[in-house]
Amino acid sequence: MNKTIIWKRKFDVKSINDGMNNTMMSHIGIKITKVGKDYIKGTMPFNDFTKQPFGILHGGASVTLAETLGSIAANLCIDYDIQAVGLEINANHIKPVSKGVVEGIAKVEHLGKKTQVWQIKLYNEGKLSCVSRLTMALIQRKVPS
Repeated sequence: MNKTIIWKRKFDVKSINDGMNNTMMSHIGIKITKVGKDYIKGTMPFNDFTKQPFGILHGGASVTLAETLGSIAANLCIDYDIQAVGLEINANHIKPVSKGVVEGIAKVEHLGKKTQVWQIKLYNEGKLSCVSRLTMALIQRKVPS
């Protein structure tokens, strides 16, 4: 994808983070840290909420961070009458995480009329820990009844 600005919605990092209050994302400490022209970055701590019984980062926590980054990015790329919803996600866990902070970056692979594909890479202490691919379906936003 070229380096043109892909965002269609108005936003700022604070409003994105405020929108995650009282959700799973806020419970496990996910924060959006930066939005560039064609990417979004965020972090998640390694702690008691994100580790599994063997003392390393739970794979589901990695997938939660990946889907959060990709989903937020996907919804910022579309008009307000459309909604991006998760269709499929996969993750390859490359290196275990046992301390510190996990940093993620989501970059678009495909922006279509009906689907989007995002690649999300997660890092810990500068080393790649997980690679994920997220496919989003674009649907008409439903008006609440």
